[in-house]
Order: sequence, then C-alpha cells, then structure tokens
Amino acid sequence: MNAFLVSLVAVAVAEIGDKTQLLSLTLAAKYRRPWPICVGIFIATLVNHAMAGGVGALLANWISPRAMQWAVVVSFIGMAAWALIPDKADDEAATKHSGHGLVIATIITFFLAEMGDKTQLATVALAAQYHPLWQVVVGTTLGMMVANVPVVWLGARFAERIPLHAARVTAALLFLGLGLWNLYGLLHATGSR
Repeated sequence: MNAFLVSLVAVAVAEIGDKTQLLSLTLAAKYRRPWPICVGIFIATLVNHAMAGGVGALLANWISPRAMQWAVVVSFIGMAAWALIPDKADDEAATKHSGHGLVIATIITFFLAEMGDKTQLATVALAAQYHPLWQVVVGTTLGMMVANVPVVWLGARFAERIPLHAARVTAALLFLGLGLWNLYGLLHATGSR
C-alpha cells in the first residue's frame, strides 16, 4: 500500500479524540480565529512529524530489517491498545498565550503537545516501515490536518457529535490491522526462506 495513503489514514483516524485534537478545539473555542490556528497546527505538525520521520528513517538504517519489522509489529499493536485510552487536553497549555501572536502560540503549544503523542510515535513507526520518507511526513501531516481543521472551523458543536469511543475503537482496530498485516508479512517472509 502507498506510504502516503497509509500514513494519512492511520494518523487521521488516530487523531480523533486525541489530546492534540482536544487542544485544537480549546484554541478554537477560546480565540475564535480559525485561520491562524490552522496555520499554527500545520507548521507545528510538519516540523514535529519531519523530526519523527527522520528518527524512524534512522532507526531503519541502524537496526536490522528483521528486528525493525518486529519493532513495527509490536509498536502498531501497542498503539492499538494505547488508542483505546482517552486523552485529555492540558488546559493550562491550551490557554497559555505567549503574546507573540496566535500563530506562534499555536505552533509552540501544539508542537509541545504532540511530543511523545501516539500520532508522533505512529510517524516514527510508519517512517521506519514505509518509503519514501517525504510521503510518510506529508501523509501524517495531512492526516493531522484532516482530523483537526474541521474541529477548529466547526468548534465545540462538531466535537460533541463525534462518538469518541467509537473513534478510539476504530483507531485501535486500524493499528491492530496494520500490526497484524506486518506480522503476516514478517511470518510469510520467514516461512518462504
């Protein structure tokens, strides 16, 4: 499957109900200026996921292909479990405004909130497994935008209509499916040797 498409779908589904999506909602509700918030989210995500993708690509070069395949299988299955755990927005971080403008405040807040988040770790795992790297980074960045832009533009009314439990289960099933798909490929490759 195409690295771009897998990355876009995996991150877009995983982001639903995630703390960074809740942060997007909080910023939109507080400032009611969607353009600067969307620009800030885009820049923060692009930089964050480019760094995460770079880490994934480096790991792919340093670790044997077989060990990397096992790591990807374990990480996807682990993310399936993690996706079932609800996130909560960090209210203090969400409402802190740096005074340098809404775009800068959004970039800083969103970038920090994304550190160690499941979508960032998914980007590392996707970049380790799929190539070329630019397709993974563009796919994960657009996946974040697909999940966050509607929340910013439509605000709390849109977020209340999303059944977050169902979204988390869907994300968990997606990651589990990716993990099992990679496991099948790993076992199939081992059996054919």
